[in-house]
Amino acid sequence: MSPMADRFVDVGAPGLLARAWFAGLLRDGFALTATGTSEKFAMIATESLHENLAGLPLNRSVEDAVDHIMHGFAGLALHPDVAGAVRTLSASGFRLVTLSNGSSHVAEALFLAAGIREEFDMLLSVEDAAGWKPLRAAYEYAADACGVAPGRMLLTAVHPWDIHGAARAGLRTAWINRADATYPGYFTAPDITVSTLEELASILSSDV
Repeated sequence: MSPMADRFVDVGAPGLLARAWFAGLLRDGFALTATGTSEKFAMIATESLHENLAGLPLNRSVEDAVDHIMHGFAGLALHPDVAGAVRTLSASGFRLVTLSNGSSHVAEALFLAAGIREEFDMLLSVEDAAGWKPLRAAYEYAADACGVAPGRMLLTAVHPWDIHGAARAGLRTAWINRADATYPGYFTAPDITVSTLEELASILSSDV
């Protein structure tokens, strides 16, 4: 998500606003889920962008600025270690599935561009579940879609809240700690901690 800051700068807004905006849209998505409702990621992202950009000295209209920033999702690229690690895991016999709070079309575009779409069995979105991750039902939806028990799945993520939610739902977990951060003590600890997906692929492949 780091390149999204450049999109804010493009329209005349502070790059640091990208982090606050993304945290805010996750907060609102979680709040809707906690109250028994849900809304699409893109809808919340767009509406909250209008709020965040209002009153700023932009170099274009707010509407055009929102469009420019939202189109940034289509231009995101994978971390350099991802494609190779995905191929290693797939070749080792692991069944690969995504579960996103956003649209599965974003993952589809990213993986097609990287040439690894065929390595994934399914690209799932919580748009078809009862609510956003970290709701237990979101992970159970993925388990049902895969036809396996949650305990036979390994959730791999960079967000501690996602790790915590998956663990509470009975999944095993792997935390990709790219920034050498400290894992929050109030969340359930991951089963595996690595700094790159390549490292995780090496660990899992050696156990096959």
